[in-house]
Amino acid sequence: MKSVVIDKLLLLLLMCSLLLGCEDKIKPTVLPGIDSQSLPQQESWKSRIVLSDSGKVKAVIDAGYIRKFDLPSVTLLSESVTVYFYNEIGKQTSTMTSDEGKVDETTNSLEAYGHVVVVSDDSTRLRTEKLYWDNKRRLIHTPAFVSIVSTKEKMQGTGFESDQQLRNYKIFKVSGEAKTE
Repeated sequence: MKSVVIDKLLLLLLMCSLLLGCEDKIKPTVLPGIDSQSLPQQESWKSRIVLSDSGKVKAVIDAGYIRKFDLPSVTLLSESVTVYFYNEIGKQTSTMTSDEGKVDETTNSLEAYGHVVVVSDDSTRLRTEKLYWDNKRRLIHTPAFVSIVSTKEKMQGTGFESDQQLRNYKIFKVSGEAKTE
């Protein structure tokens, strides 16, 4: 009779341990109140991104801090952003610096903001607070105020569009000085 009671007691203990072991073991987030979807999937510091198409480099981006998100598919750049633009034959044509930026991962186009400066290989210098680079068309543009200085002219205005070499540009609401010969 003692062995039957001991067997039943062991069986009861075994069932209790199984029931306790089957509870959901979902761990809470480390930071309560923060949705993990709002956190970047990747982070890197003092890193480089190369944007290319069919093996040809279109731009190289250096940034102090990079955060990559999957939804939406963007990469945020900060802490001193530098972008080197290249032409179709692989020659560097201009350099852009800004405080921050954003790369659209679906198009590889770039948005730069905060003290944006573009300097071409012939020393033409563009200044603005916000600038967009269209990767497919290799075109830079902005609806914001711009100032552009070259060896021949000093122009400023609101709204701007140019090739990335700053050779053929348009300022939409313009004022400035130009040298004539």
